Amino acid sequence: MGVRAARNIATMSTQPVDRRADEFFRALQRRDSSYEGIFVVGVRTTGIFCRPTCPARKPLRGNVEFFPSAHEALYAGFRPCLRCKPMNVGREVPALVEKLRRMVEEGQSDPLRERDLLRMGIEPSTARRQFQKYFGMSFHAYQRARRMGSALAAVRKGRNLLDTQLAHGFESSSGFREAFAKLFGTVPSKANGVHCLFARWIETPLGAILALANDSGLYVLDWVDRRGLEREILRLRHKTKFAIVPGDHVVLGQAAQEIGEYFAGERAAFTLPFAPRGTDFQRRVWDALLEIPPGETRSYAEIARQIGAPKAVRAVARANGDNFRGIVIPCHRVIGSDGSLTGYGGGLARKKWLLEHERSLVSRAA
Repeated sequence: MGVRAARNIATMSTQPVDRRADEFFRALQRRDSSYEGIFVVGVRTTGIFCRPTCPARKPLRGNVEFFPSAHEALYAGFRPCLRCKPMNVGREVPALVEKLRRMVEEGQSDPLRERDLLRMGIEPSTARRQFQKYFGMSFHAYQRARRMGSALAAVRKGRNLLDTQLAHGFESSSGFREAFAKLFGTVPSKANGVHCLFARWIETPLGAILALANDSGLYVLDWVDRRGLEREILRLRHKTKFAIVPGDHVVLGQAAQEIGEYFAGERAAFTLPFAPRGTDFQRRVWDALLEIPPGETRSYAEIARQIGAPKAVRAVARANGDNFRGIVIPCHRVIGSDGSLTGYGGGLARKKWLLEHERSLVSRAA
């Protein structure tokens, strides 16, 4: 790896990819191998993403966007290129992995479960292990990323009629519509219901965030690749009976503005209205989280004592994880009693970054 690429890795976690798009596009044009592992490029006209050194004909500047990882590209609705194989880790993909990957890419809207694999004569543990080894994620995680990515692509573009986006997730329009309806409760062409939650995709230096809101306030604001987000969306849809559709709303506009100011170092606290959610115990925990000042942390045990339930440390941890309004309800400020960073759905690397960012904000303000 060259010196320039090493320097890029050091800054990637704190600098949005789109600010460096011109640099990356020049690297793409010259197939600069020093940028391997630094970014992947998504091509809007084909719906695929590639390595910087892909031998395919280079797209126009206006048709590409860049991501720090294949994971981000998958959740943005792109599928991996068959020529440069951007998800490979340096070896040829085993026949089993390629077979399962192709089944996913051919537009199956329902995930292949362990019983389905066994019916095909495939040992689930073998599929999981081989996917993890060659793609850096389990087979289940790959299916989830492609399924959610195809639906989230609709949210990302902010459109209700999404025929131009069908190729970004599935080879068939019916597959895309089934995946969209399964997650959001309506097909794209009918995403204009009266009773609904509006969804918006918000870009940040640490990856994309999905926000859901309506006149009652903010329901969800969390990382699109967070484990459990799909389950939370389905649970929320079932409980509220609302369809979830891409669209604009004043709360979403406020969320995008305040999140942008937060990452720009211009804001440490938020003024967003929250929709009523959760049990009484969960709301007590979330209220306690809001009382943790930026730049500071509390342990799960301290939160339990604060809400008058000193023995409910595990329940506090569960409520913390069920927040799904990360950053604005700062569950990242809760740590282990020994000071360790534990229990953050967005990943410990993000948690560490957020805490250091807030300490920096407080230090500058002082």
